[in-house]
Amino acid sequence: MPTPSSPPPIVPHEQRRVAESFGTDAARYDRARPPYPDAMIQRILTTSPGTDVLDVGCGTGIAARQFAAAGCRVLGVEPDARMADFARGTGLDVEVATFETWDAADRSFDVVAAGTAWHWIDPVAGAAKAAQVLRPGGRLAPFWHVFELPGAVKHAFADAYRRVVPDHLFDFRTERSALDLYRPGFDQAAEGIAAAGAFDVAQQWRFDWEHTYTRDEWLDQLPTQGSLTSLAPEQRRAVLTAVGAAIDDLGGSFTAGYITMVVTATRR
Repeated sequence: MPTPSSPPPIVPHEQRRVAESFGTDAARYDRARPPYPDAMIQRILTTSPGTDVLDVGCGTGIAARQFAAAGCRVLGVEPDARMADFARGTGLDVEVATFETWDAADRSFDVVAAGTAWHWIDPVAGAAKAAQVLRPGGRLAPFWHVFELPGAVKHAFADAYRRVVPDHLFDFRTERSALDLYRPGFDQAAEGIAAAGAFDVAQQWRFDWEHTYTRDEWLDQLPTQGSLTSLAPEQRRAVLTAVGAAIDDLGGSFTAGYITMVVTATRR
């Protein structure tokens, strides 16, 4: 029986209101969210049969622009028209649809990528759709950032969020590492790939890096996270105030440890 300290598990792809809330401030999202490691982009491409990339849930085009800069021809699919419009403004080709209902119109690709978006897609239906549009030997590669904050920042956020949103459904067990909290989602993605029956055994690739944030830089990024995008302005301000105070106590900046994880498999 779930308790207030152990909320029921969220099924992300069923949370459409959250999944399509990021376009409320697309410019901030594009400005504040970090890019992906160049080594990850290169590994995906060097293990794929070509450079035609479908970017699923492309958002404002952060990953898509990285693939394009690496010499790829990229098509984005994005359910939020506001995010798609922003991505188009940066020169990308984007079609508005959820991936599960998107019409591929007999097009095929060498890579189906998804940057911090695959959890908004049904893991089995998404893998099956990817298998339909990938060429033989093509690579499915959803990937995510996992960031580990200093304890003071993590606790300040969790405490403030519980205070202003007491009936929330998010898992803020701050005694666990961020990777441990994310790992079930990676395993679910791998299980969805296996269930599609069209891929080799999924692998998980890990890329470690870190980034130092000033107080203002982190408070600029924080409202782009799904836990805050749909909050009322006064609730959001309360959370940001608490987190800002914690960063001030650390001297006005902190270093976040990042892990970028790729769950990937080759189309048989």
